[in-house]
Amino acid sequence: MSISSTKGTVYFIGAGPGDPDLITVRGRALIERCPVCLFAGSLVPRVIVACAPKEAVVRNSASMHLDAIVAVMADASAEGKDVARVHSGDPSLYGAIAEQMRRLDELDVPYEVVPGVSSFQAAAAALKIELTPAGKNQSVILTRTAGRTGVPEVDDLASLGSHRTGMALFLSADQMAEVVVALQPSYGPDAPVVVAYRVGWPDQQFLRCSLAEVAAQMTSAGITRTALIFIGPMVDSAPALESHLYNKSYSHLFRKGATDNSNSDHEAASTDLAN
Repeated sequence: MSISSTKGTVYFIGAGPGDPDLITVRGRALIERCPVCLFAGSLVPRVIVACAPKEAVVRNSASMHLDAIVAVMADASAEGKDVARVHSGDPSLYGAIAEQMRRLDELDVPYEVVPGVSSFQAAAAALKIELTPAGKNQSVILTRTAGRTGVPEVDDLASLGSHRTGMALFLSADQMAEVVVALQPSYGPDAPVVVAYRVGWPDQQFLRCSLAEVAAQMTSAGITRTALIFIGPMVDSAPALESHLYNKSYSHLFRKGATDNSNSDHEAASTDLAN
């Protein structure tokens, strides 16, 4: 390994949910020029990194452990080569980048993070829903079941469910029986649920059902991973209120609201008729 006087930079790139059109311009430009590309192949389709330079070293990190991944990045940086480290969705959400960045800090390897479109955003777009509709939930809890990683006590699913606000569940598709037990006391068995499977991929699909039915429906459909689960008022069928933002009578910094002159107009018309 030759040592360069100028270290290469590692770029943690959010590739989006899977659709190659949903990666950011900056993320794609970095993949196109970096001589080393490490992509999380279990969640990032190869088409996302197909734009890497022909001579680039492109490796699927799905079968690699943390030490091996960091070694590739550190060696490339020492040789003065930039690295495109490509993660699914947005790397700040369940991207397991904190441990990689900590290792790079210890090795004095420079890095940057490039945000991406998260699956919860892509799912909302595909479903044509607003996640914070007026008159319904104005908050969305992004969370997961404990799994092998575990969660802090304050993130206990039953406790979070007591708020009865919007919720997006990541990394929980294989634990839906436990999810139902935790959330049903707060949301009720008839609460509407949407399961978004492989959002942004060619075989994406959506299941709509009640909370009581969701575990069985997912088992029947064979969905045990790569699915996001929405629950909360934003996915029910009741119409949302109209916000004040675009109401013609609402004034704000960029627009003066119209005054309701309906009564004065009626009075003027009456006067004209009288004359």
